[in-house]
Amino acid sequence: MIVLGLDTATSATAVALLDDRRPADARERRHEPAAGERPGHAAQLLALAAELLESAGLRFADVDRIAVGVGPGTFTGLRIGVATARALAQGSGAELVGVSTLRALALAAEPAAPAGSGVLAVIDARRGEAFAAGWRGGEPVVAQAALAPAALAERVAAEGGRWLAVGDGALRFRTDLEGAGCRVPPDDRAEHRVSGRAVCGLALLAPPGVVRDLVVPDYLRLPDAVLARHQPRRPLT
Repeated sequence: MIVLGLDTATSATAVALLDDRRPADARERRHEPAAGERPGHAAQLLALAAELLESAGLRFADVDRIAVGVGPGTFTGLRIGVATARALAQGSGAELVGVSTLRALALAAEPAAPAGSGVLAVIDARRGEAFAAGWRGGEPVVAQAALAPAALAERVAAEGGRWLAVGDGALRFRTDLEGAGCRVPPDDRAEHRVSGRAVCGLALLAPPGVVRDLVVPDYLRLPDAVLARHQPRRPLT
């Protein structure tokens, strides 16, 4: 099975191509915006996918399954990623699978975790919060949630044990997480980046026959624009 994996839940655009007959030959491309630059999801996603397929001598029609990270993550990024994946699946006839971006982040970091340590995947949710979830031995032990850093640190400390915390949220809230006993790798380590290969790997575990229209973004909380509409207006002075 040939799987094309996409993820746009963070500021990065990640694309990977995996053939389950030759998993060691998996290929990946990504775009990381420079400091102060806006994410390039809209411009980069299809271009990177086409480049990756061309490098393997394949076309979109050769892909058996398309996997997309459904979040949680940024509203605009998820919307672009899921919409693109659904359009590609419809046009190529490939199956479509949605996978958790947090799980993909944790899965790629598991080889770097010391024996017995859990892996806490943490994505910067903006507004002073983090999207986070944790696994130990591949089993979920910290449920996915949007939390302030202090609340996340309390939850991890209450769970106990050793933890490897990864992701851009782990970098932003390093002080809180390290105070709760987590180990956060140096800023430049690959463990902090969402892996397109991990997205593909999770897709291989999914059953066939997923209804395309049921693959939707997992925003986990309301977008900023919706929240703003529900905030009480200040009286005019």
